[in-house]
Amino acid sequence: MLPGNRKVPRRVSIGEFTVGGSFLPNRQAPQLLDPGKPGCSRMTRREAGKDQGMKEQALLEERAKLIERNKELSCLYEIAKIVADTETTVAEVLQAIVDVLPSAFRYPDQVWARIIVADKIYTTEGFTESGHVLRDTLKMEASPHGAIEVFYHQREEAAEDLEIGFFPEERKLLQAIAHQVSLMIGIKLANEKRAELETQLLHADRLAKVGQLTAGVAHELNEPLAGILGFAQLAKKKIDEPSQTVRYLEKIIQSILHAREIIKKLMLFSSPKPRHKNKTDLNQVLAEGMAFIEPRFSKGAIRFKTVFDPKIAPILADASQVTQVLINLVINAIQAMDSGGTLTLRTISADKVVRVIVEDTGIGMDRQTREQIFLPFFTTKDMEQGTGLGLSVVHGIVSAHDGTIEVESRVGEGTTFTITFPAYAGTER
Repeated sequence: MLPGNRKVPRRVSIGEFTVGGSFLPNRQAPQLLDPGKPGCSRMTRREAGKDQGMKEQALLEERAKLIERNKELSCLYEIAKIVADTETTVAEVLQAIVDVLPSAFRYPDQVWARIIVADKIYTTEGFTESGHVLRDTLKMEASPHGAIEVFYHQREEAAEDLEIGFFPEERKLLQAIAHQVSLMIGIKLANEKRAELETQLLHADRLAKVGQLTAGVAHELNEPLAGILGFAQLAKKKIDEPSQTVRYLEKIIQSILHAREIIKKLMLFSSPKPRHKNKTDLNQVLAEGMAFIEPRFSKGAIRFKTVFDPKIAPILADASQVTQVLINLVINAIQAMDSGGTLTLRTISADKVVRVIVEDTGIGMDRQTREQIFLPFFTTKDMEQGTGLGLSVVHGIVSAHDGTIEVESRVGEGTTFTITFPAYAGTER
């Protein structure tokens, strides 16, 4: 006994440990049992085998989840491709989505799908309903617009604890697809509505143009026809006065020629087929045309300027019709420069094309006028200055030569017409 009645602790050694005393480094510690050694108990081996089996089962389950996830992503990818096709209608897209939907589920051969939008229904082939159904709402602008449904048949493989025979991942997948389909329907319907409105506007515009054309034809032909009728009636009354009758007949002939000229221009506008296309030197044709035009307007305050590309390629054209195009454009430019100005005619050779540019410094045009200048009988001139057929004829001739015509203009700054013809390719017709 120590003072104060304290007891001295006893030292009990176990292996290399000392209980109640110091550590004994020279003693060997006890070894744990290895299940792989003969000394391992039967219970330890069983536990190790069970642990290995659990690991393998976890790997199989993880593999199954990855396979299902891959199927879901593949389905979403296919749906994205279907939706991205801008050439298909809403009905075609919805049917395609219904057909691809079963592939995302765990048992695709036992799945039937249905999409309901408004009063239209889209289903998989051989569709029938069942008690196991997964449903989600299609919403348009936050309001229900339809539904997407998936039905399972003969789900013996489904776990008993699944209330309606679907896995949680499948429910989430259907929600994602319903969201995508809702967005797609909204976009597709908006595009179809826009296309419908554009068609209606084009139809209305076409009717307006036909009405304008009809009114123009009636107005232009009514004048010579009225002259023909009037002079014919006068000639009938003066049948006994040959000299007077001859004058009336001459007036009738002039009116007929005028009417024929209007009809010819209309035919050039509607079907301006060149009589015969030949390899044509565009610079030469334009120079000859300007030689005819310049003397007739040289007394005015208009300056003529020509800039021809000497290396310009030839074109395949009817030279007489190209001259007519030049005359119409130049006369329009001259009439737009009442107070004088500069008219520039130039040619440019580009890659496989040839361009003719007619530029003036006249009064110019606003946007509304530019949009209508190629319409038959549209004109901003006085009646005695033209019929409104000149630029429509120009457009028809250029189109018949596989060319294009563009116009740029600003009010008070002038107008530029650019005509593009394909370069000669070595074949005459």
